[in-house]
Amino acid sequence: MDSNEVVYEVPRFFRVYKDGRIEKFRKHDFVHPSDNPITGVRSKDIVVPENDVTVRLYLPKITQNDQKFPLLVYFHGGGFAIESAFSTYYDSYLHSLAAETNVLAVSVEYRLAPEHKIPACYDDSWAIMKWVSQHANGGQGTEPWLKSHADFSGVFLSGSLGNNCSTYQGDSAGANIAHNMMMRASLDEDKLGDSLKLVGLALIHPYFGTNEPDGIWSYCCPENPKTDDPRFNPAAHPSLLSKLVCSKILICTGGKDFIRDRGWTYYEVLKKCGWKGEVEIKETEGEEHVFHLVKPTCERAKALMKWLVDFFQQSG
Repeated sequence: MDSNEVVYEVPRFFRVYKDGRIEKFRKHDFVHPSDNPITGVRSKDIVVPENDVTVRLYLPKITQNDQKFPLLVYFHGGGFAIESAFSTYYDSYLHSLAAETNVLAVSVEYRLAPEHKIPACYDDSWAIMKWVSQHANGGQGTEPWLKSHADFSGVFLSGSLGNNCSTYQGDSAGANIAHNMMMRASLDEDKLGDSLKLVGLALIHPYFGTNEPDGIWSYCCPENPKTDDPRFNPAAHPSLLSKLVCSKILICTGGKDFIRDRGWTYYEVLKKCGWKGEVEIKETEGEEHVFHLVKPTCERAKALMKWLVDFFQQSG
């Protein structure tokens, strides 16, 4: 057997060899949690017993002891297969997001494909949703930042981006996971309890499926490789979309994003499906996928951040 024989490859993401080895085309770095002396945002890592999922918490600057912040559960991107909540890109972005929007953020380090087939990423993320809910209104949760400073009457889910540079593009699987967590909470509300009020969903450059074959999904989700799976292609299932429990959704797209149309399709179907909430879509003209990570200080990235600030404040 030629162990170097390639049996499957998704360009720019991963390659699978005949002997089972998996080669990732992008290696992420690791940044330790830290306290930011400029913004006052503090971060720390917590291992949640269920599924042994690690999360990184970001606590904004506290100006009074009993101060409460809206809670944001955030899911990183990377086509289900690469990146990390602990990489420079995401750690820097979440520090900025917590500081600018004044939210307490929980960033989820879910298991990656193809080593861990889908639905591992969804299962890990749902475990965190349940863990968060245990801290609401005197629950059994013990994390002090959540117990003391999270406002569970205004909980947001958000996700975005992969990575983007001159030689690599990644898909926004985090937004896909955020949608699916909101969808699961909408269908199984009793599993999270009624003390956790999910008010908003922010999707940045969302990675959803179309009717065309998709190399990542087909390989990483062997239980249902078809692109009509509601987890991958929610627009194909408007009756499910109509059940979303949140009251507001913000979708952000890039004018030159190669998956731009998927966000617009989600938006158009959501408007017509009978869902009772408010949906808004904002597009950054002339920008490509996840430009705000690559150029976080550019004016258009600042404008995108302002959209998020307004969304969290108005929805909260």
